[in-house]
Amino acid sequence: MPLNRAPEGGRGTTVVLILVIVGVTVLDAVDIGPELHQSAFLGIAPLYAALRCSLRRTVLVAAVYLVCLTYVDTFTVADWAPVSRITAVFGACLAAAFSVMLCRVRLQREALHARTSLVADTVQRAMLRELPLRAGPVEAYGFYVSAQEGARVGGDIYEAVDTPHGLRLMIGDVQGKGMPAIGAGLEVLAAFREAAHYHDALETVADRMEQALARYNARSAEQGTDERFVTALLMEVRDGGTGPPRGRVLSCGHIPYYLIRDGAVYERQDGEGGLPLGLGTLGGEPRRGAPVRPEPGDRILLCTDGVTEARGPDGTFYPLGERLAGWSRLEPPELARTLRADLEGFTGGDLKDDATVLVVGRRAEAAQLSIARAAAA
Repeated sequence: MPLNRAPEGGRGTTVVLILVIVGVTVLDAVDIGPELHQSAFLGIAPLYAALRCSLRRTVLVAAVYLVCLTYVDTFTVADWAPVSRITAVFGACLAAAFSVMLCRVRLQREALHARTSLVADTVQRAMLRELPLRAGPVEAYGFYVSAQEGARVGGDIYEAVDTPHGLRLMIGDVQGKGMPAIGAGLEVLAAFREAAHYHDALETVADRMEQALARYNARSAEQGTDERFVTALLMEVRDGGTGPPRGRVLSCGHIPYYLIRDGAVYERQDGEGGLPLGLGTLGGEPRRGAPVRPEPGDRILLCTDGVTEARGPDGTFYPLGERLAGWSRLEPPELARTLRADLEGFTGGDLKDDATVLVVGRRAEAAQLSIARAAAA
């Protein structure tokens, strides 16, 4: 950010401060009493400008302050010794110079923060695509909220990709917080994006994600940091040709998803039973997905446990299923906005864990085409 760029409201603040300085100086010039001069308290004016205004305007306020204080200390105090006048003027010079330096440091810090935020935004876009997601005939609305103040990425991951093997969705929750959780999530996400395009079976995609996390955990163990596991829910929908589309879902220790169909809400546990990624070698059975039969008007809601385990001020858990039952007729964009506002109101904005929601449905034109095909069949 340029140092001469004024923040919002900087011009009005500058005018007010200058008027205050000049007004107090006039009062001191009229009031010739030697005991107390109001201008002795004006040093706060350039300091306030340093916190609110651009460098150029701070210099202007400091200059007006210095001229007015020099006038007051030189001409309106009749009984001061020369040494006292020099000391007072020198103090005003120090206050003005300090204000200018303070403003410059503040603007440099703001510019550094802006650059850091830009880098963080770039990293987030590389790791997590911004919502809504669009892949093939499907779009996913929702939100991602990090529980860590000021953090833009965290331990939740999600993706939707259109592949030669159909549309594939994934949502995951990395155990823990901080940079190690972000690193583990990035490994799993990258493995999903790659494997989803090249492997026909959803179970094989999950295996590749497991292997990527195992390599990450091995490196973490060598560096003396904790290993991580990731819960994940994978879904796919394939075109059924002349028939209805075919779907499949596989859960790696993730919480259930919700199906919204014909105004009713169903909590579904299809494909459950698999261990979280990173713990797959502890089970004796391989992961197995479950078939599902999507219908044209279906919408699904995927989320992480930061939503279902969110607590209100009285300690009660967020009743996601009950809330969805009252919003079952909302379109995905409106449903996502309503859910986020309600969750923030329920928790008072105090989330203890990252919270991610994806509301997935077919785009309007795709849904109409699917209905037409079904009618023709």
